[in-house]
Amino acid sequence: MLEADFVIIGSGSAGAALAYRLSEDGKHSVIVIEYGGSDFGPLIQMPSALSFPMNMSRYDWGFSSEPEPHLGGRVLATPRGKVLGGSSSINGMVYVRGHAHDFDYWAEQGATGWSYADVLPYFKRMENSIGGEEGWRGTSGPLNTQRGPRKNPLYAAFVEAGQQAGFELTEDYNGSKQEGFGAMEQTIHGGRRWSTANAYLRPALKRQNVSLVKGLARKVVIENQRAVGVEIEARKQIQLVKARREVIVAASSINSPKLLMLSGIGPAEHLRRHGVEVIVDRPGVGQNLQDHMELYIQQESIQPITLYSVLNPFSKALIGAEWLFFKSGLGATNHFEAAAFVRSKAGIDYPDIQYHFLPAAVRYDGKAAAKLHGFQAHVGPMRSKSRGTIKLRSNDPSAKPEIRFNYMSHPDDWADFRHCIRLTREIFGQPAFDPYRGKEISPGAHVQSDEELDTFIREHAESAYHPCGTCRMGRADDPQSVVDPECRVIGVEGLRVADSSIFPRVTNGNLNAPSIMTGEKAADHILGRAPLPPSNQEPWINPRWQVSDR
Repeated sequence: MLEADFVIIGSGSAGAALAYRLSEDGKHSVIVIEYGGSDFGPLIQMPSALSFPMNMSRYDWGFSSEPEPHLGGRVLATPRGKVLGGSSSINGMVYVRGHAHDFDYWAEQGATGWSYADVLPYFKRMENSIGGEEGWRGTSGPLNTQRGPRKNPLYAAFVEAGQQAGFELTEDYNGSKQEGFGAMEQTIHGGRRWSTANAYLRPALKRQNVSLVKGLARKVVIENQRAVGVEIEARKQIQLVKARREVIVAASSINSPKLLMLSGIGPAEHLRRHGVEVIVDRPGVGQNLQDHMELYIQQESIQPITLYSVLNPFSKALIGAEWLFFKSGLGATNHFEAAAFVRSKAGIDYPDIQYHFLPAAVRYDGKAAAKLHGFQAHVGPMRSKSRGTIKLRSNDPSAKPEIRFNYMSHPDDWADFRHCIRLTREIFGQPAFDPYRGKEISPGAHVQSDEELDTFIREHAESAYHPCGTCRMGRADDPQSVVDPECRVIGVEGLRVADSSIFPRVTNGNLNAPSIMTGEKAADHILGRAPLPPSNQEPWINPRWQVSDR
């Protein structure tokens, strides 16, 4: 009989952290249900191979959006990890906590106990930060973070150009001061991807009280308004995994709402239409879907110093060999080694634009966009007002859900993106880039008017792969809330959701760090422990925010 005190669905960023913390004192048994297979092998473990796993059906669920009406009907890929470590095993390994005010906003929206003062101790507990700001960072947690070597002079040029344009510098955007240009942090350790499978799950699975069950979660089994287990399909058989205490859904912002709906928790009319018996009418399940979008602004480099030199088979083989034997060299980085967080205009008190800088002109799918030396910035607004939905396509647990992001449905998004393009051109136009700057590859110097920029945005804006918000956390009396501030599903006993689906609003930057923090903090709620004492540290806010964007 498959039975444990706690049953966790999903071994990803939050699920792995939960497994580690719930089993830590040895008093409770934990089963982790994961549909995907092993994360072993160079395509996942080698940081520079990051474009491969997110495009492989072996490691990725293969989700995509419905045609997006404001993007000319384009269908956008929505990769989610289907492997040990979940999306932390296929992501870009960029480590961003989010801005202090993101979490303060959550608390204001009804996620009491999730303000920055409340979550900072959890970020510290999970981290082992190399070179982070003293007093603001953790140094003994399971999650190793580091900065890249930044050997390519283009990284320094990007940071210097930001300063020349009048923006702030920051020594550690995960410390007291997010705003500014500086080094980017990576979840890489010893030259390997430091996913939650490596950081949390493997150490947890060494304990006697943790086991991994491979199977597809079909639904949470609920009796008398209480979750008692999870129905899974494994080896073509349907089995029940029983939970003596609680079931915790940590299956991603796409799969968690889908699972709740298949289990009878969601908008009643939608469930009935798909022949699902309604157990709790929660209209918020699958609503509030958010994401970050980005554009690649690409510039030719007149010096042959970019990664274009190594995009040939011979160089790739050498890089692969060095990584295989020594875990060093160009294979041991994700190449995202410089970053920036800036504000788009006066009157905005904390950054709402993010930059990833790359000394190459390539796409996420690994294809060279231009057959020449170039560099690029990934840029996008952080707080889009557009909202989408996750809905059931059918009541078949193996059917993919209907994903509608509604990207660019709010007029402000267009103005924000136009500003992002013009601002990037201003930064690339600074003296720091004079020794390197050739012609603009993308969008191209001919694209200037609002209409021309909008056409470029419509055709080229991509997801940054940060979907969240579909099981929103809030006050128990708010009809749009799905979970309360202790991650308990409202209306069902013994059931929680803990992953990026509970975020009331998307945070600044990449979502891996706040997802892990969610697992860390949820574990204390589940175990009935007093939360870690709140921090009294005050984050830096630009004293000029009311009068200038820099």
